[in-house]
Amino acid sequence: MGPFHKETSEVNSIRKAALAALAAATLPALAACSPGADAPAGDATTAAATAGLTISNARLVLPPVSGNPAVVYFDLSYNGAPGVSLTSVAVEGAGMTMLHDNVESEGKMQMVMTDAVPLTQGTPVSFKPGGLHVMAMQPSDALKAGGTAKVIFTLSDGTTTTADVPVRAAGDER
Repeated sequence: MGPFHKETSEVNSIRKAALAALAAATLPALAACSPGADAPAGDATTAAATAGLTISNARLVLPPVSGNPAVVYFDLSYNGAPGVSLTSVAVEGAGMTMLHDNVESEGKMQMVMTDAVPLTQGTPVSFKPGGLHVMAMQPSDALKAGGTAKVIFTLSDGTTTTADVPVRAAGDER
């Protein structure tokens, strides 16, 4: 099993979904108050000196069927204090988000929720198809291919980094 595997019961799933919904609802307001809230997004590469977090190659991919979840992929690098994890990624225009990983269990690949992704200084982490990714539930019709989505990354120390991420259609390159 992978390092991010989390056994879940039905109760844990409900608890996590409720916490994720609460976090998704409150993170945009909290991000507006953070020191890095006004950091420029550029070409979906964001560097937050205070957090030591760099986000690159970010994109939100819309679902092929309306009403299904969208997915967020990105690469990140961390150059800050030890013992910090990525604890949430919120998407403005999505009902809630969940951090997921794909792990092998009993010879089968399985998608599992993860509470946090540990960050190690100088070790890049990729959120990509078939691996770590962010599911964005109930994406708004306002999220359109060719546009951008505001994505808020939160670390375990409370630091947030915001990026304007390109929105891609389901059939576009992931």
